[in-house]
Amino acid sequence: MPLPDGLIVVAKRDCPTCGLVEPLLHTLAAGAGPLTVYVQDDATYAAGVPGAVLDETLEQSFRLGVEFVPTLIRIAGGREVARTHGWHRGDWQQISGLPTLGAALPELRPGCGSKTLEPGIAEDLQVRFGQTGLTAREVAVGEAEDPIEACYDRGWTDGLPVVPPTPQRVLRMLAGTTRRPDEVIGMVPPDLAPCTVEKVAINAVMAGCKPEYLPIVLAAVEAALIDEFGMHGILCTTMFAGPLVIVNGPMGRAVGLNSGVNALGQGHRANASIGRALQLVIRNVGGGRPGEVDRATLGTPGKYSFCFAEAEDSVWEPLHVQRGFAREASTVTLFAGEGVQGVVDQKSRTPESLAKSFALCLRAVDHPKLAMAGDAVLVVSPDHCRVFIEAGWSKARLLEELTQLLLLPGDEMVAGAGGIAEGLPAAMAGKPCPKFRPGGLLIVRAGGGAGLFSAIIAGWAASGPVGSIPVTKEISA
Repeated sequence: MPLPDGLIVVAKRDCPTCGLVEPLLHTLAAGAGPLTVYVQDDATYAAGVPGAVLDETLEQSFRLGVEFVPTLIRIAGGREVARTHGWHRGDWQQISGLPTLGAALPELRPGCGSKTLEPGIAEDLQVRFGQTGLTAREVAVGEAEDPIEACYDRGWTDGLPVVPPTPQRVLRMLAGTTRRPDEVIGMVPPDLAPCTVEKVAINAVMAGCKPEYLPIVLAAVEAALIDEFGMHGILCTTMFAGPLVIVNGPMGRAVGLNSGVNALGQGHRANASIGRALQLVIRNVGGGRPGEVDRATLGTPGKYSFCFAEAEDSVWEPLHVQRGFAREASTVTLFAGEGVQGVVDQKSRTPESLAKSFALCLRAVDHPKLAMAGDAVLVVSPDHCRVFIEAGWSKARLLEELTQLLLLPGDEMVAGAGGIAEGLPAAMAGKPCPKFRPGGLLIVRAGGGAGLFSAIIAGWAASGPVGSIPVTKEISA
């Protein structure tokens, strides 16, 4: 709708610069043509000035797109032709057409933020007065209905309460990325439903994420949709697997992802909610629900959420660099992880001894008599890592040593050997068998600074074309 010609000033009492220009408003009203003053917070501001009104709902400030106060706008021909904010004497004189306006005032004073941009208000104004741009179907909840219970009733939860995704919360979440809400990032299995940035944001809200987590969640979802990761197979398998998210780079540190004490456990919002958001996207967008397409025999608590950051405060090369990314890049690596198997070696003081301990424990992944059936992540704690670093062993050296130690004698691996029916075909007798396929063993450094404990996270690989291959995706804003 066209605006009436003249000047518009938007101001608030709680702004020193607005107080500075308040006496000038009488001059503007008398000598610069029609004047409207929208006051955001106090009806006594500009008292006695014709055209001064309290913008109690902030609708006018919102529709004018005001970000700072005071703001001076000139309207001509029903449209805006000039604008300035704060106090800049030359700008106010030029826009008002009054060459001596504010001659006694300082030349320049910065303004303050508009009330329309205050936390919780900006999104509410967008919902009430603007076009939100959201396209997801809005579900009405009755006045007497508990919103959290409504999410349960509609099957949107993972068994734990979720945060109701109101339009205001979704808009606030979307502010965490520069990507368009309607951008389709891929087709989510098992239903192969198109997934937009907006849909990821909705599930990130429900998972309890902060807006600054959204770029990491988006990257995790995109990584899960890479064919080699096999998200559909991870859902369908009767194995224990679910997506484990390992974060590297400065973005993880900036949002507070835990790589230290209890890194694989509870207590950190970023770890818990980022991993959970990925799982909710798979459930709510893709339709991957337990008992339906999700056919895990036992499952794993990691299917709620499994996410941690690698500790990059040592000379060991971080995982994302090993996988071809720049050290300063931020990435997510997705791994089809099972549960956590502890490695307790409190006596090894040489890298050779500790590597042999790791190899013995790694041999038990899936079954001591199975080879190349599963991948693994070896999480090395700082105390164990110190044994290797002080001896000059890099992460690559440890991986090389473990690869050799895990060449297993075929005679011990075949079915029936040792009185156990499980095992490899008889044709493997007399041949050394690598425990893991090439690239199937990842090593990361994480955990608290005290305790000679490391961990193994087994992964679902299977043999041949079936299974999951770890994937790494760079995080973008």
